Amino acid sequence: MKVHLEDFKNSWYEISLGVKKSEIDNLIEKLHDLKGCKIDHFHITNNFEGEGGIGDIEIYLQDDKEEDNIKLI
Repeated sequence: MKVHLEDFKNSWYEISLGVKKSEIDNLIEKLHDLKGCKIDHFHITNNFEGEGGIGDIEIYLQDDKEEDNIKLI
């Protein structure tokens, strides 16, 4: 996987997450575990080597009553 943070210079940002075909099944499995309540969150984490950047992305099960601030398109 590869992650990139782009600063739009207007107080908005983009996070791009590149996934290799060999990683898709593992990601789907983690999402299935989340949906089935086997887990309540998981992490996509960096090895914290190099210049720095995004260290961790947490994916968690959001409460249905919690207000959204982004959507999947």
